[in-house]
Amino acid sequence: MKSPLLTLPGAVPAEGVDEGVAAHYGDLFREQRALADGTGFVDLSHRGVVTVSGPDRLGWLHLLLTQHVSELPPHQATEALVLSANGHIEHALYLVDDGETVWAHVEPGTQEALLAYLESMKFFYRVEVADRTADTAVVHLPAGSIAEAPEGVVVRETPYGRDLFLPRADLESYAGKAGPPAGILAHEALRVEQHRPRLGFETDHRTIPHELGWIGSAVHLQKGCYRGQETVARVQNLGKPPRRLVFLHLDGSEVHLPTPGTEIRVADDGPDGRRVGFVTTSARHHELGPVALALVKRNVPVDARLMAGGTAAAQETVVEP
Repeated sequence: MKSPLLTLPGAVPAEGVDEGVAAHYGDLFREQRALADGTGFVDLSHRGVVTVSGPDRLGWLHLLLTQHVSELPPHQATEALVLSANGHIEHALYLVDDGETVWAHVEPGTQEALLAYLESMKFFYRVEVADRTADTAVVHLPAGSIAEAPEGVVVRETPYGRDLFLPRADLESYAGKAGPPAGILAHEALRVEQHRPRLGFETDHRTIPHELGWIGSAVHLQKGCYRGQETVARVQNLGKPPRRLVFLHLDGSEVHLPTPGTEIRVADDGPDGRRVGFVTTSARHHELGPVALALVKRNVPVDARLMAGGTAAAQETVVEP
């Protein structure tokens, strides 16, 4: 879904998964600094929006999601996952309940598969699920922003900022009042700095929550059964995940960033050393320079010097080995 904000001065369209919104508006670092200072906004109107209403909505979602939501207070933000039977991550939901309806935004293009799964699990529960992507746009206000949300708009407030579920028809008019726009690249650079994983970026077909540090924030360990819980409990109680998320400080002398999927090797093993992981997201940060998130094997020493392709990388622990 193409955002009308792509007509704003300087807007350069994003590509790939984030196609449909602006990558930047002409000055990536200025946009990052504005967000870090609590000003401006990010157009996330390409993300999918799903709602669940009905008197059984919270109890029903509690049975399906990794998060404890049966007693979720109105207006309290949380996040949750949907796992496969083997415990692999299939969906990530960023949700809030407004007292009558649960609102969730999800990765672009994943809402249809999520709705199909939810519909298949309704049975006798008094719930209604809906795809609201066509009429609802997600707008992100950074932490510290004093911009006001329009009256009646559902707001999801987190330590990283506020997500507004804005009527899509009001997106252009709201953008004119919300301050300078920042593109998705600025938003992504701050996400990498904050070590926050993203579905489809830090995940592949076999990723489990422990590998990304999603235990606690998106996975509650003291709740009843849900699909994939056996894997979560087994890793928590009996073992360690096979991989772990790391934050990388990349050699700033390199012109090009290592792209997602770039192989990681231990520097001391030389260019022919074995592959120990791969880059998941890379970004240019306004203060830290070139940085990245990566998945590496659990047994890689935390002080090992790494190579991301041909780029030297110093690792910072996100998930303990």
